[in-house]
Amino acid sequence: MKAAAMETLTVNKVLSVRPVGTHAVLAELSGLQDVLALQALLLESPLPGQVDVLAAAQTVMVRAESPAAARRLAARLLELDLTAPARQDGGLVYIDTVYDGEDLAEVGRLTGLGPDGVIAAHTGQVWTVAFAGFAPGFGYMVGENKALEVPRRSSPRTAVPAGSVALAGNYSAVYPRSSPGGWQLIGRTGARMWDLDRAEPALASPGHRVRFRAVRDVVTMAPEPEVSDAAAPGASPAREETRSGLRIISPGLQSLIQDLGRHGHSTLGVSAAGALDRASLRRANRLVGNSPSAAAIESVAGGLRVQAVGDQVLAVTGAPSALTVHTPSDDEPGVDSTAVSGTEAEKPARRRSVPMATPFALLDGEILTLGAPQSGFRSYLAVRGGVDAAPVLGSRSTDTMSGIGPAPLAAGQQLAAGDDTESGVVGNPELQPDFPRDGVTVLDIVPGPRADWFDKGAMDSLCGQDWVVKPQSNRVGMRLDGTPLQRSRHGELPSEGTVAGAIQVPPEGLPVLFLADHPITGGYPVIGVVVDHQLDLAAQVPIGGTIRFRCFSEEASPQQGSAQQTSRTDSQEKVSN
Repeated sequence: MKAAAMETLTVNKVLSVRPVGTHAVLAELSGLQDVLALQALLLESPLPGQVDVLAAAQTVMVRAESPAAARRLAARLLELDLTAPARQDGGLVYIDTVYDGEDLAEVGRLTGLGPDGVIAAHTGQVWTVAFAGFAPGFGYMVGENKALEVPRRSSPRTAVPAGSVALAGNYSAVYPRSSPGGWQLIGRTGARMWDLDRAEPALASPGHRVRFRAVRDVVTMAPEPEVSDAAAPGASPAREETRSGLRIISPGLQSLIQDLGRHGHSTLGVSAAGALDRASLRRANRLVGNSPSAAAIESVAGGLRVQAVGDQVLAVTGAPSALTVHTPSDDEPGVDSTAVSGTEAEKPARRRSVPMATPFALLDGEILTLGAPQSGFRSYLAVRGGVDAAPVLGSRSTDTMSGIGPAPLAAGQQLAAGDDTESGVVGNPELQPDFPRDGVTVLDIVPGPRADWFDKGAMDSLCGQDWVVKPQSNRVGMRLDGTPLQRSRHGELPSEGTVAGAIQVPPEGLPVLFLADHPITGGYPVIGVVVDHQLDLAAQVPIGGTIRFRCFSEEASPQQGSAQQTSRTDSQEKVSN
């Protein structure tokens, strides 16, 4: 009896706590029931300094408001008692499914059930959404038995159709939108798993119970409504052309509306997104008298051209570029020369230059052009009052991975200026930090939560060579090229929460540095994490630029608990997408 009691006590405690960068910790647990119990406990009674909670297959990641808070959370998590069962308060959701998936026969072979047996097993049990991840509306559902436990495909598909019903490991899920994926496809549904027009966007969120019902009729996903750029999902409603603001003449390579991001929605599978260079966004807003979180334009590699609709106050920060203002001629293509009021004699000078990191006036009809960056990669254009776009889940930022927020800016689009000001006056010109040019950008890292999947030689290789940013990089992550890293452990890792700054190492050994639009869960081991205050610098490294990682001894990083588990069996299978 005494031994059994001790065993129960161990099972219902957090096994270990690992640091995830400087602002988060990863609690490891013995199984899904303890994961759900800890998630429920933290959501019902948040710990001091807790910002967000993300449950996964065998872990719960907790984000903290500061490094000091992360240290305190690490200690508190090891003390929590998880003997109380996890509460499942979600309702029952029915999902009508046509079972004609491309992998149905293969799943029947792997399970020994045959296609009809797979359908019977899938529809004959209640599934519970254990956690969310990968994409908004993607819920990892665990069944009542393991009859349908199957591995992922050896070769992931480049595009899984929206509405696909799938299996992997002991989980089932529905792909809410078309995306790459490696799960086994057994059917399809027309149920809209994610809809921002609903009060609860996710059809089935953690805690919900799900029953799949087999139907014979062909079910197709309802098409997305056709909208113009001005009325794209998350964008501002159509407005009168005369409303004060900015007209986009050319968006350059890519221009997006960004603020400081949408935080606290991990349970819905939604990442924070937001400006990659947060300091530059805050600086631009401060210069024009806006609140720090006001929406602005993030532009890549120059080429952005905007025309004032009404007199505006602007500031440009970030990658230093030549800023040119000119008055359009009557025959200039793509612009509205009639917007410039007054006679020819009263019109402002045809062309002038304005400085970076300094507030300036862009008069009605004038055009501002951002030149190619002299160094760095991303520029931030703030307009006094902020860009007035409709907020989605509390933020106006564009999430390029999930599609949440305003669509990328397009020529001819008009952006209205809002009233998100904090001061009645503009700021003084400010000095900008140095940005990456032709040299190597050094980024400090702390060991990642899965650094023990690599030996000292791999860590030395990570920090001992220069990594080149590949053209496939984007706001989701920077793909790096160099000498591949070798894992010291075999097997695969169950999906777990991750953060911006995480350095994931896929099997090929070439690291991926996650940025703001990263998926909230990942299935590759994280060898290191860039310290939070240097993510702004990482955002300014251009395509083809060079990065060197430097191991940083962070005394403020959370300490791993004495109960930390130091190994996993190689037979554990990754639950990834």
